[in-house]
Amino acid sequence: MKTIDELQEEVIEEFSDFDDWMDKYQLLIDLGNEQEPLAPQYKTEQNLIEGCQSRVWLQADMVDGKVIFQAESDALIVKGIVTLLIKVLSGHTPDEILAADLHFIDAIGLREHLSPTRSNGLLAMVKQMRMYALAFKAKNA
Repeated sequence: MKTIDELQEEVIEEFSDFDDWMDKYQLLIDLGNEQEPLAPQYKTEQNLIEGCQSRVWLQADMVDGKVIFQAESDALIVKGIVTLLIKVLSGHTPDEILAADLHFIDAIGLREHLSPTRSNGLLAMVKQMRMYALAFKAKNA
């Protein structure tokens, strides 16, 4: 199992293949399209992330001490962003998720190339994932 930092490096490398931001957006859209659709029972009000302009559903489950995230969005680029976050954070322990410094977001230039509303949405997604990790940690303490 790769560490969160190793996974971040993979994402940074993947994005460094492209200079043009249109290509990077396309990569995000492709990533989002590869994501398994979220099961309908998880598309609930309580799974919607507040602070996102588009609708983003995030489901978190604790499996063998690891947090498994699943998500979907009705916006292509946002779906790609949440797919990246899942790729990096899913399958790790609550402690690993809470300790992670998600430097890849700035390293690939994501924050500066998103509109302010999308950027806020990104932060809301990260915050929600950390909240889940915290809740699982408290529950298992």
